[in-house]
Amino acid sequence: MSEVHTGGCQCGAVRFRVEGPLGDASICHCRMCQKAFGSFYAPLVSVRGTSLTWTRGKPKTFQSSNSASRGFCADCGTPLSYEAPDGIAMAIGAFDRPQDIAPKIQWGVESKLPYMDGIAGLPEEHTNCDADAAPFLATLVSFQHPDHDTEEWPPK
Repeated sequence: MSEVHTGGCQCGAVRFRVEGPLGDASICHCRMCQKAFGSFYAPLVSVRGTSLTWTRGKPKTFQSSNSASRGFCADCGTPLSYEAPDGIAMAIGAFDRPQDIAPKIQWGVESKLPYMDGIAGLPEEHTNCDADAAPFLATLVSFQHPDHDTEEWPPK
């Protein structure tokens, strides 16, 4: 059986399926990727040579440069894809199992934010360790799409 990966946006309006082995996974620090993801960098994985199918909805695209466009959910804004002349890459965080896709290289390091290398050394805490936040956290209900395909979304 072929390797299969699924994913989608946070609201569930757009879902995708990738059949075949994923290519190289990377993070890009360039300023265009920082802005497109609203983050420190863009984690992407190549899907060149695979079969990419949009199984629910389709992303809206933004032509971010003369040679690349970026796909995102028009409803919730989740970044989904990067398409350039050499192929399509998908946002690693949009996959249902992002923990299975480890970046192997960093690109655009000339734009890497100066504090990035120190982030791993910052103190760490689990969300539920903040006793003052526990009452608030107990009331949270996620409206995000689950990390798997569903027949009906949103649920009734």
